[in-house]
Amino acid sequence: MAVKKKRKPSKEILMAPRKLTNRQKTTLKKHSKHHTKKHMSSMKKAMRKGKTFGAAHKKAMKKVGR
Repeated sequence: MAVKKKRKPSKEILMAPRKLTNRQKTTLKKHSKHHTKKHMSSMKKAMRKGKTFGAAHKKAMKKVGR
């Protein structure tokens, strides 16, 4: 019989929403030249929840597109 493993809650749920650092803000500003407002707001939201820039970008591309 297979034993079910307990699933750890994601970091996104554990961490309280936080402000973006100055470095994140400047990186997003440069990035915004190539993407729509909808894409950027999706990324900002994900990053405030604790996702990295790359993870937030990947999620935004999948969800919103360019």
